[in-house]
Amino acid sequence: MTPNITESINVALMSVRKLPIFDFLEEVRLMFGRWNHDNKHEAVCTFTPLIEKFQNILVENKAMSTRMEVVSSTKYIYNVTDDGRSFVVCLKNKTCSCEKFQYEEISCEHAWVVLKRKSLIVDGYCLDLYKLMTILKIYELSIYPLPDVAEWVIPEYIMYDEVQPPKFKGPPGRSKKKPRAKTIRELLGLKGQHTCSTCEVAGHNRRSCRNRPQEV
Repeated sequence: MTPNITESINVALMSVRKLPIFDFLEEVRLMFGRWNHDNKHEAVCTFTPLIEKFQNILVENKAMSTRMEVVSSTKYIYNVTDDGRSFVVCLKNKTCSCEKFQYEEISCEHAWVVLKRKSLIVDGYCLDLYKLMTILKIYELSIYPLPDVAEWVIPEYIMYDEVQPPKFKGPPGRSKKKPRAKTIRELLGLKGQHTCSTCEVAGHNRRSCRNRPQEV
């Protein structure tokens, strides 16, 4: 899956992440079943060559293709002049120097005016993924609901099978040791200095301490 799809799924499942694993998977199944039904219903109710989002892009490109001049270079390559700027369209490779044709994989406004001049079907130069028949094939399989847990028939070899965690193999080489925790003296910047055991002041020892009790 692409990152965009993954992020959309993660956001949709944000509220059910803390559920037990069985309840979480059930929510995932319900969500995908709902998405599958809605997308299939939208495709069935579409009567344009491309689905709505990409059909709108095609219509916008058609509107921008007006007042453009086309000059043929070869059988497949054309020069299109748009408001003083020149663009090169290659129908064979489905490319345009504006790069929208190959990036969006939809006939850009420059390719559109060339296809119109040659009386070619515009949606024939669009990605098949955007077409209605492809979308219907994607969602032709339905996601059916599951029966209640009490009605499940689980074989004994699965019921009493003990699931072990996956075996973990450490990376090769010597393992890195954790850094030693610093003492209070090191944290206070007193490392290397003597601390008097009588007054607990750094900078001198017990023998040179002025607060040392006098011996009788």
